[in-house]
Amino acid sequence: VLDCTVRDGGLINDHFFDDSFVKGVYQTCIDAGIDYMEVGYKGSKGLFARDAFGDWKFADEDDIRRIVGDNDSPLKLSAMADAGKSNWKEKIEPSADSVLDIIRIAFYANQVSEAVEMAHHAHEQGYEVCANLMAVSNITEAEIDTVLEAIKPTPVGTMVIVDSFGHLYREQIDMLYKKYSEAMAGTGKEIGIHAHNNCQLAFANTIEAIILGSDRADATMGGMGRGAGNCPMELLLGFLRNPKFDLRPIVELLQ
Repeated sequence: VLDCTVRDGGLINDHFFDDSFVKGVYQTCIDAGIDYMEVGYKGSKGLFARDAFGDWKFADEDDIRRIVGDNDSPLKLSAMADAGKSNWKEKIEPSADSVLDIIRIAFYANQVSEAVEMAHHAHEQGYEVCANLMAVSNITEAEIDTVLEAIKPTPVGTMVIVDSFGHLYREQIDMLYKKYSEAMAGTGKEIGIHAHNNCQLAFANTIEAIILGSDRADATMGGMGRGAGNCPMELLLGFLRNPKFDLRPIVELLQ
């Protein structure tokens, strides 16, 4: 389970979270037994004015360490790099010099060539790598197939089904999971799910992907995320009933 409250939730306030909020989410993720926390974007300061966005639009190492120190906990930390919006060659530094564990690459279908380059770079720097093909409800099956074919030979560890517009129904989740898993068969890659809640189906679609075999699920505290929000973490952990997770810290954070 990956918490992306600060990264996706930051899209509704330009990432102007104060430190106490980010520390609160961080500590809650640890206390609740969540596997990953995404701390923000590796956004380009050349494209995004530094004074127009909070620290978590850029997720600089010093800012992350101000919250987590050396992250002496089992919680793994993630940052997202957007194709076309991140000067990734400079921003994705060697993992030995960072508290981050995973780089998640977000890209549209027409940016897959850059995404492949980014994946190789992040892997060479020592990170676990995740690929998030965005806006999947807006492209053709042929375009999806082309992307999957390009990602298959890369060092990406997880390919994520991303319902950017909260537009998908269960049947489409089924079709996409089958397509993604068949394309990645034999590679050891896992399939993830990142759902949005425009039709109030983020939780339902996340459950569906998990039932089908998805090993990676995204959620946010209270469902806070861009637009209508994401799958709520409190619902997901309540559904999973896995003893490794503790729901109470999530409820206390929301309160």
